Amino acid sequence: MAPSSSKADKKGAADAAAWMFNVVTSVGIIIVNKALMATYGFSYATTLTGMHFATTTLMTGVLRWLGYIQSSHLPFPELLKFVLFANFSIVGMNVSLMWNSVGFYQIAKLTMIPVSCLLEVLFDKIRYSRDTKLSIGVVLLGVGVCTITDVSVNAKGFIAAFIAVWSTSLQQYYVHYLQRKYSLNSFNLLGHTAPAQAATLLVLGPFLDYWLTNKRIDTYDYSAVSVMFIVISCTIAVGTNLSQFICIGRFTAVTFQVLGHMKTILVLIMGFFFFGKDGLNLHVVLGMIIAVVGMIWYGNASSKPGGKERRSLSLPTSRPQKQSNLSESDEHDGKV
Repeated sequence: MAPSSSKADKKGAADAAAWMFNVVTSVGIIIVNKALMATYGFSYATTLTGMHFATTTLMTGVLRWLGYIQSSHLPFPELLKFVLFANFSIVGMNVSLMWNSVGFYQIAKLTMIPVSCLLEVLFDKIRYSRDTKLSIGVVLLGVGVCTITDVSVNAKGFIAAFIAVWSTSLQQYYVHYLQRKYSLNSFNLLGHTAPAQAATLLVLGPFLDYWLTNKRIDTYDYSAVSVMFIVISCTIAVGTNLSQFICIGRFTAVTFQVLGHMKTILVLIMGFFFFGKDGLNLHVVLGMIIAVVGMIWYGNASSKPGGKERRSLSLPTSRPQKQSNLSESDEHDGKV
């Protein structure tokens, strides 16, 4: 019992550390990007994301040179599909935020959990218990009460939100799928995908940003402070990209989405500390309480026998001889 308990404790500690890493980097990049865009007028979100992936590519290149990343294989068709999903996700989210009200944008983001569940049911033959389904519903209700304000819908905004939700859900599902199938850890997968995303976003980004904002990046008035914020944003983004892959590898896309809403709650709480009680009202506090209860319930329900289980054999990998020691995602397949 002792070795098993020790192993479970280590896994729990590693899972908590991975999630906290994701929380810190995600919240950090939100704060830096908000300052960069709102205060210094750098409104080129897609191009900035391309810079993020270029920095991540540099990091993986250095780690490969130092021997920390081993050579691995990812077929080009798989890489192409991932890059299409990921880039449509980035552009779709930016366009959705621009064309929709904040309320509808939040509703669209909430639908990523049921979409991710559907993908797991269809492709991984996952079966959820009644308690697990109800707990997800409670999380969605709580976050909705916290964040949804005005809701107005238009045709082009709905289409943008639809593309954003499905492409993001597919991208997150695909992270877990590729790690399992090709025995890739988070660094290896980033080493394959980051260069392709950097290249495509740096080429297409300026045109998309001009289309969305009517501003050209070559006319931006760079200053020492704005450049410093861009460098900080790119540095934090390396951690954000890596932590996303680590978390989805250790958990699953659905659990990653559920935990992701905890970041929404934390950002709201931080806002109360930094900006006073302006946004504090009864329905926001009630929503927070409901969401946190739902997240705790989800954690308990999904970890119980039958709470979330595969109805058929696990996805075969392209390296059968390594099935006993796959990537971190299979090693911890109790599992987002």
